[in-house]
Amino acid sequence: MDKSRQRTLTGWLRQGSRLARPWLGITLLLGTLSALVIIAQAYLLARLLHGIIIDQQDRHSLLMGITGLLLLALLRGLLAWAKEQSAFRGAARVRQGVRRQVLDALQARGPAYLQQKPAGSWASLLLEQVEELHDFYARYQPQAMLAVLQPLLILLVVFPVNWAAGLILLATAPLIPFFMILTGIGAADANRRNFQALSRLSAHFLDRLKGLATLRRYHRAQAEGAAITAASEDFRERTMEVLRMAFLSSAVLEFFASVSIAVVAVYFGFSYLEHLNFGDYGRGVTLFAGLFVLLLAPDFFLPLRELGSHYHAKAQAIGGADQLEAFLAQPLLQLQQGDSPFLADGPVSIEARDLEVLSADGQRLLGPLSFSLPAGCRTALIGRTGAGKSSLIQALLGFAPYRGSLKVNGQELASLEMTSWRRHLAWLRQNPRLIHGSLRDNLCLGLDAVDEAARLDALRQAGALALQQDKGWDYPIGEQAAGLSVGQAQRLALARTLLHSAQHPAGLWLLDEPTASLDRHTEQQIMDALAPRLAGPTSLMVSHRPEQLQQAERWLLIEAGQLVADGSPAELATHPAYQRLVIHHNAQEPRP
Repeated sequence: MDKSRQRTLTGWLRQGSRLARPWLGITLLLGTLSALVIIAQAYLLARLLHGIIIDQQDRHSLLMGITGLLLLALLRGLLAWAKEQSAFRGAARVRQGVRRQVLDALQARGPAYLQQKPAGSWASLLLEQVEELHDFYARYQPQAMLAVLQPLLILLVVFPVNWAAGLILLATAPLIPFFMILTGIGAADANRRNFQALSRLSAHFLDRLKGLATLRRYHRAQAEGAAITAASEDFRERTMEVLRMAFLSSAVLEFFASVSIAVVAVYFGFSYLEHLNFGDYGRGVTLFAGLFVLLLAPDFFLPLRELGSHYHAKAQAIGGADQLEAFLAQPLLQLQQGDSPFLADGPVSIEARDLEVLSADGQRLLGPLSFSLPAGCRTALIGRTGAGKSSLIQALLGFAPYRGSLKVNGQELASLEMTSWRRHLAWLRQNPRLIHGSLRDNLCLGLDAVDEAARLDALRQAGALALQQDKGWDYPIGEQAAGLSVGQAQRLALARTLLHSAQHPAGLWLLDEPTASLDRHTEQQIMDALAPRLAGPTSLMVSHRPEQLQQAERWLLIEAGQLVADGSPAELATHPAYQRLVIHHNAQEPRP
């Protein structure tokens, strides 16, 4: 990582501290009070020892000073506890704010964008990488300010006592931040590599865990286990590299702090032996002066040493912020959404004029194309894989940005409030999304209360009643339909769509290859269940199956993102583009 990138990330981290500004101010105030208590404690202790050893004061006369020392020690502990609490709360607020920004950005970019990366990668971004920002805001940033403030306060009280000791402290203080920076030069890169390895491991492990049954079926479990072992070993090596740098930094800082304190002690030792006679303003080096400065010397270097021990937190945060800042700074298109309600009681009409469907980064996926679908029309959207058919479905769902005009019932889609619009949709996709929950939870997803008769009727229409009878309503389903076959998952998704449309009648059905990867018998069951529901509303189906295409009243033929033909099945049956599609489809069909 180059220095300009590190400066950018450091600036981004500092901007994030605005979320915790009140707590940061409280932390600095408590740290300042703690520094004043440290000075008072050293003064009282040095005065007591000077009185006992030099002035031979009576021990009973020192009772007040001893009581004051105990109270100061208690106060110092309370201030340290309060400082840690305020710093933690400030860092927690920053983490919550960053997670909210990431979630808002993901929501604004839509499900189509989310599918570009494995779920484990997004989980790593939201959890581990955001969590690694904590120590920067809770420890490093407050300590960076206190590392200047506390030594300055100590110098202000040391110079009036002995200017030579003050000069020694002032001259040796820069050694610690110098070596701190020197040993931490590669720490940010090490942390960034560590996070990249963790992200790859998370995504790899989650995907393989979900497909474990398939891997075992094809005898690939051992090979994938070896790949996970290699990825884990890579992550272990990078983690140990980060820890090695952290321990090296701490050892170097402790060494130079000890050397600096030893120099101060040697100065006072030679002064007491009368080998040195400067620095005391002509008053003579007293026991009080030596004890006072020596008691403060460790606390003079303590905030610098603590800053050094927390310096790896900065490098860790820079490594974690690399992907976070890049993700949040991406100039991606936001999904259009207005506040106009969509009100309709029947089928939906669709009109597109110079429509271009875009990806999240602004690249054109489909178009420009123009077409009109009257209300109640059954339309098939056909074309090769990658032609842009699913992109049009995503745009109609409000999951993809677009340019041009896309109107439903005469209202521009981008001006609609998406929740009210989606209530009028029924959507069935090729790979249905099932949640981690029971069979009942997946069937009734998004519905408040549905009686058992309605649930059973939906399962019966979808040919999935046997699934409930065999497994029961409480049968657990994992992420991505774990625990169900492809056909069972597809039938359950169909039953859910039928149940939703029964509770909230849909004016537009969007079917994105709903029978892909299914056998002919299961496909026929699903199409038979869909047929009565598609009789009234408008429907748009993506399909390659000839028997499904013949049920449509109209075809839209897309080739390389362009609408090349629009008409009835009889009109397009002899179209050259359709003939090319049939030849391509037959070539892709597996031979018996």
